[in-house]
Amino acid sequence: MSRRDEALVPVPDDIREAGRLAPEHWLGVVDPMWAGAGRPPEWAMTGRWRSGPDGEIVEWEDNPAYRPSPRALGWPEPEDEVDRAVQLASTGYGPGEAVPAALVGREVAVLTAPGGGPLSAAAPDGTPVVPLFTSSVFLRAAGSFSFELVGADDLVSRVPAGHVLYLNPTAAVSMLLDPGAVRAAVRGGAPERPSAAMNRGARILTEAVHPVRGTDA
Repeated sequence: MSRRDEALVPVPDDIREAGRLAPEHWLGVVDPMWAGAGRPPEWAMTGRWRSGPDGEIVEWEDNPAYRPSPRALGWPEPEDEVDRAVQLASTGYGPGEAVPAALVGREVAVLTAPGGGPLSAAAPDGTPVVPLFTSSVFLRAAGSFSFELVGADDLVSRVPAGHVLYLNPTAAVSMLLDPGAVRAAVRGGAPERPSAAMNRGARILTEAVHPVRGTDA
């Protein structure tokens, strides 16, 4: 979308200065979380401003290929490295492989079933899951339930067949993760073949609980 004839949104001071130094130019704007080397990819560009012949900013153009980062979406700062990895993977600003890697060696909390052992539940899309919490903040937000602390490396062997891990269901963004991905991360090898419950790859659940596919996850 181009905004030339309608009123422009407020123009940042640094963009005004850049326009004065470079008349008749397009001035790209990069998402504040992009930190890669070299020229930013198209998906990290929020849009661009255009300066006129006199250096004044005359137009703004949205980038339809832009992927908003967690910061641009207004998500809270991550509570821990797992939360950070999920946020980055869900927006395409980080690799999906970082999520199971962040779980390796970490103590997590799982709700306990009446007969003992990890509680089984269903995700909003009906997938059988074992809810898992990596931060006390997310655990408290789930309510007052019985829970146990367990190493993530050990938990995967206790996940019932056909179930997947539901990482931090109360976080701004959560992930359904096949236990095999964690086992592979523990071994430092290639991911195992996904179970039938995860045959479409890892999925992300946003605040609005709309399933979307996580980039590279």
